[in-house]
Amino acid sequence: MILYLAEYLEQFHSGFSVFQYITLRSVLAAITALLISFMVGPYMIRRLSRYRIGQVVRDDGPETHLNKAGTPTMGGALILVAIAITTLLWGRLDNKYVWVVLLTTLAFGAVGWVDDYRKLVLQDPRGLASRYKYLWQSVIALVVAVYLYYTAQPVDTQLVVPFFKNVNPQLGWLFVPLAYFVVVGSSNAVNLTDGLDGLAVMPTVLVCGALGLIAYLTGHAQFAKYLSIPHLVGVGEIAVFCGALVGAGLGFLWFNAYPAMVFMGDVGALALGAALGIVAVVTRQELVLLIMGGVFVMETVSVILQVASFKLTGKRIFKMAPLHHHFELKGWPEPRVIVRFWIITVILVLVGLATLKIR
Repeated sequence: MILYLAEYLEQFHSGFSVFQYITLRSVLAAITALLISFMVGPYMIRRLSRYRIGQVVRDDGPETHLNKAGTPTMGGALILVAIAITTLLWGRLDNKYVWVVLLTTLAFGAVGWVDDYRKLVLQDPRGLASRYKYLWQSVIALVVAVYLYYTAQPVDTQLVVPFFKNVNPQLGWLFVPLAYFVVVGSSNAVNLTDGLDGLAVMPTVLVCGALGLIAYLTGHAQFAKYLSIPHLVGVGEIAVFCGALVGAGLGFLWFNAYPAMVFMGDVGALALGAALGIVAVVTRQELVLLIMGGVFVMETVSVILQVASFKLTGKRIFKMAPLHHHFELKGWPEPRVIVRFWIITVILVLVGLATLKIR
C-alpha cells in the first residue's frame, strides 16, 4: 500500500522513488514486523493467559518440561498478524507471488489454529484429527501447486540443481507433486522441530532470510545471469515477505526465548514451515532448502526412523523422538540443545548460499 502512495507522491518529489527498491522495502518490512511484534506481543500474552490457553506437557517427556505446563500458547498468531500487516504495507500487491506466499502461509496457519483451538480451548486432547489435518494441508498445497503450474513460464518449472552450472532439468507436470511435497513436508518438519524454547523460530528466520536474498537475486536479471541461475520475473518481490517473516520471527523470539513466556503452537509452526516451502518453490530452490533446513530434516528423519524401528524390531533408536528430546534425555541442558541447533543452521545456511557461486 505504501508503495502505491509513494508512486503517487513521486510527481511532487522525486525522493519518493526510493521506495521502488526491493532492498529498502525488505529492510523496512523487517523493522515494521519487529515493531508490531513488540507492541502486540505483551497484549496477546496477557489475553492468552487470561483465557488460560496454556501448553499441555507430555507425561513421558523430559522432566524439565513439566514446569512449562500452562505457559500461554497459540502465540504464532502474533507472527502471522505481523507478517500479514507488514506484507500488505510494503509489498507490491499486483505481484502474484506475494499473494501466493502470503495466502499459503495464512491458510496453513488456519489449519494449525483449528488444531490448537480444539486442544486448548475445547479441551479435546486429539485436537484436529491427523487425517483431517493432513487432508487440509494437502488441499491447500495442491491448489497452490496447480495454480503455479498453470500460470508458469517454462523457466518457472525448471529444477535448479545446487553446485552444478546450468543443470536445470525441465520438470513439466512433475512440478505439481514436487511443490506439494515441499510445502507439506516443510510445514510438518517445522512443526516437529517446535519442541523447545526458540528452537524452531530462529532456524526459520535464518533460512527465510537466506531465501529472501536468493529471491532478490533470482528476480534481478543481471545478478541471475552473473550467478548462472534462472531469472524469474517478479520473484524478487518475495524478499519483502521474507523480510516481514524475519522481523516477525525475531519479535516473537523476544518472548519465546528460554525460558519462554509464550509458545507458538501449531498455528505458528505449520504456517512458518509452509512459508519456507512455498518460498523455496517459487524461487526454484527446493534442493537448497533441503540443505539450509537440515535441522528440520534431521528432526523429521529421527521421527521416521524411531517409528519404523519400533514397529519392525520393537526397539527404539533414540531415547525419544524428535531428535532434540534425545539430547535432552542424554543430559544436555535445554539451552545447549537450542543454541547448538542454531549453530548448525547457521553453517547449513552458509553452505546453501555458497551453492549460488560454487558451480
